[in-house]
Amino acid sequence: MPRKPARIEVAAPEIFRTLDTASNRVYTYSQLTSLLLSNRSNWNVPDYISTDRFVSFLTERGKLTRLEIPLRAQVLVRYTWGEASTFAVAVSVRPHAYLSHGSAVFLHGLTEQIPRTIYVNKEQSQKTRSSLPLAQHSLDLAFSRAQRKSNYSFVFGESTVVLLSGKHTGRLEVVPLPTTSSEMVDVTGLERTLIDIVVRPAYAGGVYQVLEAYKSAKDRLSVNTLVATLKKLDYVYPYHQAIGFYMQRAGYEQSRYERLRNLGINFDFYLAHDIRDREFDSYWRLYFPKGF
Repeated sequence: MPRKPARIEVAAPEIFRTLDTASNRVYTYSQLTSLLLSNRSNWNVPDYISTDRFVSFLTERGKLTRLEIPLRAQVLVRYTWGEASTFAVAVSVRPHAYLSHGSAVFLHGLTEQIPRTIYVNKEQSQKTRSSLPLAQHSLDLAFSRAQRKSNYSFVFGESTVVLLSGKHTGRLEVVPLPTTSSEMVDVTGLERTLIDIVVRPAYAGGVYQVLEAYKSAKDRLSVNTLVATLKKLDYVYPYHQAIGFYMQRAGYEQSRYERLRNLGINFDFYLAHDIRDREFDSYWRLYFPKGF
């Protein structure tokens, strides 16, 4: 008499269907444990099937692949189901992280250049904002120096993944977007992305690439959303002057970029840090690289 197939074998089509239709394709071991526990009854998988056995079954019979990610002194283990993009693997490294800056520019379709560097942002804890008023001399001093960059990175495949510890925003304007492999990942929304790359142009390829992103976003950008997001971000420095400058240079209608000017032009500001050879735009009271 033929042996009855194990219950996990019987459940395999439904298990595979669940994983095939999930928006996520990258899992931690604990996430696979949660997946098993939450679906054990529906799949009719017996209690003696442990996570280890579940993972082995998915690897041997399904499309699960184990990845090892070298992260400084440790190795992180992740599991991918089928084809997963480097974007999805990168953002899985930190809980509650999301893609930002140049990575978000690409995923929003604002550039055709496939990025070799992926930016993953995990927000800092909330900090008390300085109560000291901004002064021109302190602003000048801050922007006379090179912008600080994260040196916390690792190489995965052909990409360098840079881990950022960004300003606490409560994941403001973070949205799910499809990647090149069609799985969904958390990414800064369009307007938040355009603000972020003005604040940290080095994470988007520099000021010329930021300008190209503004040109590409011209027909999609909501000035209402951008201004509202900028106000919620509550930056000390007047980044609205740089944003308005980019919008004007990118050919936006005056009525749109005037919304940024109406926020106030009270300081001389800078398009980027450490500009050696520069010009001055009196309309925006902004220093920018000569020839820009």
